[in-house]
Amino acid sequence: MMFSKVIDKGSGPTRVFVGGVHGKEGLTTLNLIQLLDENDVKDGKLLLYNCPETKYISTLNPLYYHSPMGEKILKLIKTHKPEIYVELHCYKPESYLKLIDIERKKKVGVPPLIELEHNVLISSVAPYLRTNFFKRNDVCITLEMPCRPTENSTNVYLEVMKAIAGSRNRSEFEDKLKIKYPSQVIRAQRYAAEFFGEYPAF
Repeated sequence: MMFSKVIDKGSGPTRVFVGGVHGKEGLTTLNLIQLLDENDVKDGKLLLYNCPETKYISTLNPLYYHSPMGEKILKLIKTHKPEIYVELHCYKPESYLKLIDIERKKKVGVPPLIELEHNVLISSVAPYLRTNFFKRNDVCITLEMPCRPTENSTNVYLEVMKAIAGSRNRSEFEDKLKIKYPSQVIRAQRYAAEFFGEYPAF
């Protein structure tokens, strides 16, 4: 399941995509992360890393970042200092309603994920990671899809991955996302304002 690749197009932003950060998620994310290539990156650098199978620990749990995989991810971030960071996850069917629950902030301490379409969900990353290892204007995204995705889910997930890989900054990515998902972007901005205060969406 482990896979790594660097696409280097010279000067420009650094992007890091990490797939399958816990449990067996990497079995699902591997196929998609391998589909990104040089044609998806205009400039700068894209580091792709798909994690091996590990014990499941939620990234919302601070102990995750003391686990071997959590420490590996922190090392990637500290070494490469990405302006754009993406975590690629998948979820089991029984987790869907919990992830989009409008009461999620009260129940687990973070806003709900937002569905783009076909069960593909988007949000920011874990607050600990977002506020301690990234600058305010860095782009930090969590993407989720079913661990057994439909073709439609896979296509949407890959389309968003490519949109991020081809973006130089937050403005470019949000402009792309607004074309197909304007209400979702507005909701993400509202959640970010309510939860992070001065931080932007994602």
